[in-house]
Amino acid sequence: MGQENLDFDDVLTHAGEFGKYQWLLFIGLAPFCFNLIFIYFVQFFISLQPDHWCAVPELMDANISVALRRNLSAPVTVDASGVETRSRCQVYDVEYRTLLQEGVTSPDPSWPVRSCQAWEYDISTTGNYHTIVSELSWVCEREWYATLAQSVFFLGAIFGGLVCGWAADRYGRLPVLVATNFVGALASLLTAVSTSLADFLLYRFIAGFAFDNIFVMMYVLVLEYVGPQHRTIVANLSIAIFYTAGTVLLPWLAVWVSDWRLFSALTATPMILSCFSHWLLPESARWLLSQGRVKETVKILQKIAKVNGCIIPDHVLRDLEKTHKEWMVEGEDAAVVKQLASASLLDLFRTPRLRRTTVAVCVLWMLLSLVYDGHARNVSNLQLDVFVTFSVASATELPADIFLVLTLDRLGRRWLAFGTLVLSGLLTILTTAFSGNAIAIAVLAILGRLCVNITYNIGLQYAAEVLPTVVRGQGVSAVHIAGYVSALLSPVIVYMGTVSPLAPMVVLGLASLIGGCVALLLPETLHRDLPQTLADGENFGRDQTFFYFPCIAQDEQSGPRLSLGEIGQQPSITRHRPRLRASLRGETYRSSLIRHDGEVIHIPMVD
Repeated sequence: MGQENLDFDDVLTHAGEFGKYQWLLFIGLAPFCFNLIFIYFVQFFISLQPDHWCAVPELMDANISVALRRNLSAPVTVDASGVETRSRCQVYDVEYRTLLQEGVTSPDPSWPVRSCQAWEYDISTTGNYHTIVSELSWVCEREWYATLAQSVFFLGAIFGGLVCGWAADRYGRLPVLVATNFVGALASLLTAVSTSLADFLLYRFIAGFAFDNIFVMMYVLVLEYVGPQHRTIVANLSIAIFYTAGTVLLPWLAVWVSDWRLFSALTATPMILSCFSHWLLPESARWLLSQGRVKETVKILQKIAKVNGCIIPDHVLRDLEKTHKEWMVEGEDAAVVKQLASASLLDLFRTPRLRRTTVAVCVLWMLLSLVYDGHARNVSNLQLDVFVTFSVASATELPADIFLVLTLDRLGRRWLAFGTLVLSGLLTILTTAFSGNAIAIAVLAILGRLCVNITYNIGLQYAAEVLPTVVRGQGVSAVHIAGYVSALLSPVIVYMGTVSPLAPMVVLGLASLIGGCVALLLPETLHRDLPQTLADGENFGRDQTFFYFPCIAQDEQSGPRLSLGEIGQQPSITRHRPRLRASLRGETYRSSLIRHDGEVIHIPMVD
């Protein structure tokens, strides 16, 4: 006999929630994760600034060492602490042939100086290869060109987020996945032939347009076809394994290639191959259901069952079709469906508590985006080997994600976000106490990066949990676009390191401290029914005190808490069925379950 009111996850249990099919999808995440890394970090390595100084043709033609050339031509400056440095942008304006004939090997500080007309580069500081910076002489008064290009990349991401979000709702996830990977590949190939600042800015804007979506769409697909009790592990471990591996190895790929143009072109290869994923991957089942394409969903479920060696009873598939038809005709969650048709982003600001929550989650994500990207790029200012430092700092993603797998659904979001972000801020600011000790500064900065990684992954899902279902898709998109806007400033903050190496650390540390305090303005979502209507959003968390800790307090909504294993074994558990449209953002899945009163409550997925 059939069961009424089935949703996709109910049927997925019959097809296999984590079998061979899901393992294949999980492995398939790897190339898309690498694509994200390539398009995000390639500019870091193709625009590294090598050590440089003014080129003096007379000295270069003479048979003298590089050290003597630099010593004789570069003026010396002394900072407030008495440290001497040789100018990289000025040169003594003297007759060098005469000096060489007279045997002069030491400069006179009273000699007149002028700005450089050309430069010599020590490419051993950038992996023994020329970058676009050294090839096009983006140094000294043009040093900000690379910073501008990175900000333009995030500007492209803003437009890409808007366009790709609309396209995914209109045409499906797979077409957008293929299109963004094609655009990313095109941008990488064009970047490789850049010959001017204008070219480079245009191509980095196009790359930013594809950024994020070349991975997120695949991330959504994989998690959608994994059973709820496995999503937390799959979501975090996929990032921990693939993202960490890619970012750790990327610097050494750049060193191995030793050519910035070839390196940029090579990063396009997996994106090109990803364009053929349309023939291998399933479309989003939730999107298909939202479009009334139930038969296609059934075919996908039957394919999953076949690969997993399972059989879906015919009555289960009939009940799924029946449930969907009833929902489409009658609207089971009438209040939600009605609001979904009329609610807009502005509704998030009409009532006081919901307005405060919306502003807080936007500010938190903006600060997190700023700090995360700032830490990732600031390794160039840590005065150690940039390739080693980048790999070590990137490796912190692995313990950060494993930590979340073990703690996020036990300790909650709010205080964990506060603690890790404040700790990051304190560690980052503490670097100022070790001026001159490069190793101590790097260790503290990397520990701060580890804490930021933890908070960043918490923040990925916070907006999806605190914003009401009826505007969740619009709200999450707006939050992420706000993050792109703030990320425009991170290259500028890192550029401050050219004035003072510790200045970026102070700014990033203060931003982390502020972000930690902002996190406390948000309600806790662990063990809570997520808000569906606007009224739910206004009242969400109203009963929580400031010092509410879900891991030690007896929540009024909470009943017996079940382990993931126990959840899978409870036949009497009822799922709260997300009847609404599937979310564009994979981040919604970061925590698979919110356990409440003996129920397993899926995070509602909406566009």
